[in-house]
Amino acid sequence: MDKYVDILKKHGIKVTPQRLEILRFLDTHHTHPSADEIYMELKKKHPSLSKTTIYNTIQSLKDCGLLVTLLISPNESRFDSLINPHHHLLCSECGKILDINVECPYSRKVLAGGHRIDEVHGYFKGVCEKCLMKGGK
Repeated sequence: MDKYVDILKKHGIKVTPQRLEILRFLDTHHTHPSADEIYMELKKKHPSLSKTTIYNTIQSLKDCGLLVTLLISPNESRFDSLINPHHHLLCSECGKILDINVECPYSRKVLAGGHRIDEVHGYFKGVCEKCLMKGGK
């Protein structure tokens, strides 16, 4: 947990047991969870945890650049703690969101034009390798 204490302190976020657990969960579960999924999972160990704490912590982490919102799912925001540039694949069979490490082909042109890139969002929709091996479409 010391790693997470240091991260919160470095970004000026008050250290609380709930925030530590949320940050740890996001750092160790690269499943791109929704706020509800984070809440349901952490509520098991921390019954007093509220959804408000989840949403407020998510917002604080986003404000500090430690978390990005994915809008790949049609009806919910998902969250990713891997902030290095990468894209995502939404599997139409199992519903998982997978990290895809490919370079955005336009980044160099944008940068060469004297611009700064703060975020790049690339979403692929299709069938993941595991589902294809199981006989997916």
